[in-house]
Amino acid sequence: MARKLRLEFAGACYHVTNRGNYRRDLFTADGAAQSFYRCLDQACTRFGWLLHAFVIMRNHFHLAVETPEPNLSDGMKWLQGTWAQRFNRFRRETGRPFQGRYKAGHLEPGHVLAQVAHYIHLNPVRAKIVPPGRVGEYRWSSLALLRRRRRPAWLIPSTLLHESGGLADTPAGWRSYEVYLGVLFEQDSAFREEKCSRLVRGWAVGSATFRAELREKLREAGEQRSRFLLVRSDRNAIRDARSEWWEDRLRVLAQSLAINLADLPRKKSAPEKLTLAAAMKETTSVSLGWLAQRLQMGATDSIASLLTRFRARGGRPRAENSGFRT
Repeated sequence: MARKLRLEFAGACYHVTNRGNYRRDLFTADGAAQSFYRCLDQACTRFGWLLHAFVIMRNHFHLAVETPEPNLSDGMKWLQGTWAQRFNRFRRETGRPFQGRYKAGHLEPGHVLAQVAHYIHLNPVRAKIVPPGRVGEYRWSSLALLRRRRRPAWLIPSTLLHESGGLADTPAGWRSYEVYLGVLFEQDSAFREEKCSRLVRGWAVGSATFRAELREKLREAGEQRSRFLLVRSDRNAIRDARSEWWEDRLRVLAQSLAINLADLPRKKSAPEKLTLAAAMKETTSVSLGWLAQRLQMGATDSIASLLTRFRARGGRPRAENSGFRT
């Protein structure tokens, strides 16, 4: 059976979740949750994602993610695949840790997005890991980072604060937000469960106008995919657009690293080329083939080996502060 078409567009918001295969525990082993957070940090940086909330639970995770570029599928493939490799290597296992393809429902920006973020932050309370008054103490939640002055650049607090009564991004504001979460949790249980069910089920959550707009985009996307199969011209256009974006990003990185793109050394393994290639792989979804051709670094297999040795020698680009202490 063919997979359902993912609807991806610039600025889309999603509630993304997945569970362990056969509902097995995934994140209780030593370092498993920390490793997943590191992969999430790298995925957000590489694919330009903005997170409004996340939580890593015993056997599943939730993300409220906004994609400035239409790249949810590429990013989730990298996130889950990279973490699975690290998880299996550490435990000397093989197989698929997750139960299958992740679930991703569209969210209407604003109030609906904030409601799902509240739901995500209350997961440890519903699981009886922490009481409502101590929800901010659960370590593997975006709430643990949002309260800090220094937080990852990809973690966005504005929607949560605005939709919770216009709270300030201050310690007092976040204490008020935690009180607000406690009030939400203490509402009538039947109403709470019904509301949560509406928030996390279905392919789209939002107003009738929002869902109608998505249906129209989905229809257009289906027609577009048919044209891919018949003509392929639109696929070439998407490839060209990605190349242009990667080229723009390369120029910005070269300028920040004081590297002259117009006067790169001819040597395939020149430090300037390796530095640029490593920085591009850390901050974009660029392909090795594009890097090999653009930077004249030889075959795709060669650049992969060159980057591995470069990082082993300590040449890996310096990453931004990811928020959690290790």
